[in-house]
Amino acid sequence: MLLLRPPGVYRPQSDSLLLARTALDRASPCATREGRRPRVLDLCTGTGVLALTAARAGADVTAVDISRRAVLAARCNAALHGVPLRVLRGDLAAPVAAERFDLVVANPPYVVRLAGRPGRHSRARAWDAGPDGRELVDRICAAAPALLARGGALVMVHSGLCGVGATLRCLRDGGLRADVAARHDEPFGPVMSARAAGLAGRGLIERGRRSEELVVIRAERDG
Repeated sequence: MLLLRPPGVYRPQSDSLLLARTALDRASPCATREGRRPRVLDLCTGTGVLALTAARAGADVTAVDISRRAVLAARCNAALHGVPLRVLRGDLAAPVAAERFDLVVANPPYVVRLAGRPGRHSRARAWDAGPDGRELVDRICAAAPALLARGGALVMVHSGLCGVGATLRCLRDGGLRADVAARHDEPFGPVMSARAAGLAGRGLIERGRRSEELVVIRAERDG
C-alpha cells in the first residue's frame, strides 16, 4: 500500500503487518451480530495503515494519534486511497472516551529508553516508551475495558522485552479475557541495534543478541 510518511511518523514495519494480519484474522470487522458495520478504533495510528486496512474491510474506523504530523499523514493517506476515515488528534483514547468500539487495534511505542527523554519534536517519540517500554502499553491496558463494546476485542502488539506477563495481568485485572494471539522473532532494526549494548548492560537481553520477539496480545470483553 502506497503511504505518505512525513519525517517523525512511524514507518509501518513487521509489527504493523503482524498486528494487521492477527486483528483481521481473529477479529474480522466484516460483520457484527446486529448486522451493522463494526466500529474500529486505531490508537497510535501513525500513517494510518491499520485504520485503512480495517476501513477497506468494511468497518467504520476512527484513528487517533497525538502527533500532528501523524494525523496529517493519516488524513492524506485516506484521501489518497479514497477511504472514509475519521482521524482525530489527542492523547490515546481521550478524544473518544465516551464511545465504544467492537475492535481496538494499537501499535504503541514500546522501545525501552536507556537515558534522557526525547524532545517534543524528536523523531524518537514514534518509538520511545520510557525506561521499561510500557509508558503507553500500561495506559492502553487500563483504558481498554471502557473502550470495548460487549463482545469487543483489543488487539495490541509490543516487544516481548516489555513484559508480556505484565500486559496480560493488567488486562485480566480489568475484567478482560487476555491471551497471546501471535508471536514473531524479528531481527533488530537500526534503533534496537543502537541500544543493544545498553539493553544488555541492564540485563534486558543477552549480550550478542540481535533479535526481539514481537507479541500480539488479544483481550476480549464478554458479550
